[in-house]
Amino acid sequence: MELVIKKMSLEDLDMLVELRMEVLKHVFHQEETEELKNANKEYYKTHLKDDTHIAAVGFLGDKAVCCGGVCFYEEMPSPDNPSGKCAYLMNVYCKKEYRHRGYGRAICQWLITQSQERADKIYLESSKAAKKMYYNLYFEDMHDYLQLKEK
Repeated sequence: MELVIKKMSLEDLDMLVELRMEVLKHVFHQEETEELKNANKEYYKTHLKDDTHIAAVGFLGDKAVCCGGVCFYEEMPSPDNPSGKCAYLMNVYCKKEYRHRGYGRAICQWLITQSQERADKIYLESSKAAKKMYYNLYFEDMHDYLQLKEK
């Protein structure tokens, strides 16, 4: 059976939130809370509507096996991004029983294609387990980034 990748819409909100909660549980070890679930619903409602987020799901038949998204935003233009247009790939996830079959790579390639039409800088954060796949898709390490932690 061939993987079919579909761009999701607000009509798919329940599925998107369910998949997001699965990603948070398995990747970030974050248990589902109503607050987090509702915050993600609101995020999708806002950003799918204004087209600053694309969500995609990979299906084998009617079974969702992988997902991913890309957030679009603008930063100040710089030498490495003269237009200032950015695409941040996120929420890339493949269900455990479907890994190592090329589905994660396929959804990433689909998201990259969507992003190249709209942004000059495409980046992501990666788990250790997925880094090899991203390197094979021509991503490179970004240096000199720091994140402010809560006190």
